[in-house]
Amino acid sequence: MTKNIYPPEFLQLLKSVEAKRPKTVIDHILKYGQITTEELKSTYGYNHPPRAIRDVREHGIPIEMFRVTGSDGRKIAAYKFGHPSKVRATQLSGRTAFSSKLKNALIDKHGARCNIYLEPFPVRELQIDHRIPFEIAGDNSDFSEDIDEYMLLCASASRAKSWSCENCKNWKNKEIITCKTCCWAYPESYKHIAMRDIRRLDLLWSGDEVTDYDILLKEAEKVREEAPEYVKNLLRNHFKNKSS
Repeated sequence: MTKNIYPPEFLQLLKSVEAKRPKTVIDHILKYGQITTEELKSTYGYNHPPRAIRDVREHGIPIEMFRVTGSDGRKIAAYKFGHPSKVRATQLSGRTAFSSKLKNALIDKHGARCNIYLEPFPVRELQIDHRIPFEIAGDNSDFSEDIDEYMLLCASASRAKSWSCENCKNWKNKEIITCKTCCWAYPESYKHIAMRDIRRLDLLWSGDEVTDYDILLKEAEKVREEAPEYVKNLLRNHFKNKSS
């Protein structure tokens, strides 16, 4: 395959992407001219290829889909860069250019912690995420660059949020107000989680606290309960005794 020649400005945009998933896609296309869903799964272990492609698009980089024949003879999706002139010129397309500044601003305001788990993490393990998914609010003219529109997430919370959001009914409806009242966008004040009337409390044990976690598991096992249900029963009994 003939190697494509891209304008310096376009190459600079491609090389500015540092996040692992979109960078993997970009580097592969730069080297081979395209990447298939089969390669994303088998070579890089991404079981949800569209999410990886969307990550690239979120950086304003045009991506085109076409069909090729997979190893089993069936037609599968493949992706290549669109024309450089189609680079997205939205407010958010240049977020990688100020990602370090934005990350530092978020850390100054909220601390180096995951906004979902509310636990401290090494700065290198935290990643910037849109409170309202880019897929829903990215092209909305009312969506600003205010740091309050972003949050810091650890890798585990980021994966959980992506899966939950992409399986939410609002992923198709794209109603921003629905996202604004969701736990995944504003865990400090929410009315639902992916349009389900549920609440969540994430607890992490680290360092010396791991011993306490092991004790909790053993106590839960004694009464034949799963750890989450055991904790909820402890709380129920606590509030019951407190009110009596």
